[in-house]
Amino acid sequence: MPTEGGNEFVRKYSPWLWVPTAFFAEGGPFAILSTVTVILFKTLGMNNEQMAFWTSLLMLPWAIKPLWAPVLDLFGSKRLWMIVCQLAMAALFLFAAGLMLKNSLSLFLVGVFLLLAILSATHDIAVDGFYLIALDEHAQAFFAGIRGTFYRIATVVMQGGLVILAGAIEMRSGSIRAGWAGALAVAALALALIGFWHLAVVPRAAGDLPGVGGRNGFCEFFNGFLSFFRKRGVIRLLLFLLFFRIAESQLGRIAAAFMKDPRSEGGLGLSLGEFGQLYGTWGVIALLTGGVVGGVIVSRRGFGSTVWPLVCALNLPDLVYVYLAHALPESRWIIGGCIVVEQFGYGLGYTAFMLITLAAAEDSGRFKTSHYAIMTGLAILGLSLAGMISGRIQMYLGYVDFFWYVILCTIPSFLVTIPVVRDVPRDFGLRRGEAA
Repeated sequence: MPTEGGNEFVRKYSPWLWVPTAFFAEGGPFAILSTVTVILFKTLGMNNEQMAFWTSLLMLPWAIKPLWAPVLDLFGSKRLWMIVCQLAMAALFLFAAGLMLKNSLSLFLVGVFLLLAILSATHDIAVDGFYLIALDEHAQAFFAGIRGTFYRIATVVMQGGLVILAGAIEMRSGSIRAGWAGALAVAALALALIGFWHLAVVPRAAGDLPGVGGRNGFCEFFNGFLSFFRKRGVIRLLLFLLFFRIAESQLGRIAAAFMKDPRSEGGLGLSLGEFGQLYGTWGVIALLTGGVVGGVIVSRRGFGSTVWPLVCALNLPDLVYVYLAHALPESRWIIGGCIVVEQFGYGLGYTAFMLITLAAAEDSGRFKTSHYAIMTGLAILGLSLAGMISGRIQMYLGYVDFFWYVILCTIPSFLVTIPVVRDVPRDFGLRRGEAA
């Protein structure tokens, strides 16, 4: 690996020792809090309205994390924030595992998960910041794919493996609470081991000092925040960020409940192990594969030729849930196939969202990073707000009519894309030589 200037620590502490584990620790808690909690709350007795509201609320820290990002520059180093957050999350996951063994699902337990969400969002800031400080540009580029790979591995392990583990413990013990307690204890152990490992191997970077650039960071943030709302076409961009994934934001909250609810209540009646295998493992792999395929297609054809097929890929596969709710098939192959189709389409369609936000950030000058963070936060805010009401709507409509309602909610996705398409060059995404 290249080592330049003051980065002497890279020679002593190879990034291979900490980059994979740091981004595994970034992806794991997010997967638990964004997806696993949906099925966890459902199996512990929450109705769909409560489950959708609280699990959507857990996403808000990622929407607003740019607001406290400059604080990490003022107090302590990014290395310290990263390790402290990992150990604190381990302690809270262990505490949550203990609460699982109680007889009732209390708001206190939800509060613990909310604290975990805040810590996880803060940990993301610290890890991403340290990555930029500790590695030079060449090393950052070299490890870009590696960090993404381990983030995705964490997603599969947590959304699939952790749920399967909870189901296996439930089968042996006869207690769903014991299953979740064991699964969360394993997550706590993994984060604790990573935290202590990082204490030993993560280098102390020369530029990673408390207060360095802190006040300037506050000024830069507010200047970047104000400049974002002065951008050309900001209104149509805001509508796009808030409404492009409004159908998926509601489907994602209710799909897990639909799979877990018994057939007598209109669900598919999957066990925890089946859910972890079909949705948490094969569904995630299909989602990631769709993202890779989408990127390859755009790199060869460009934005202009692919944007509308990608928008269709995001929305039209939602029809598989209309079929599942009507037919209630018993075949796990059919259910798994429908999940794979919908998740693969979502992965493809998300490429369109990424292209439009990246193009919007390209003309942001020195505020490119700030504007991209703001756009990401606003998009998560839109997902959270829509997700909060999805449970109430489903309980009023029932599963069949709710999934038809989701299909209607795909219409805004097309409408808000129409005005922003003209702001993106048709050859955006092509290699420079091919664009020319």
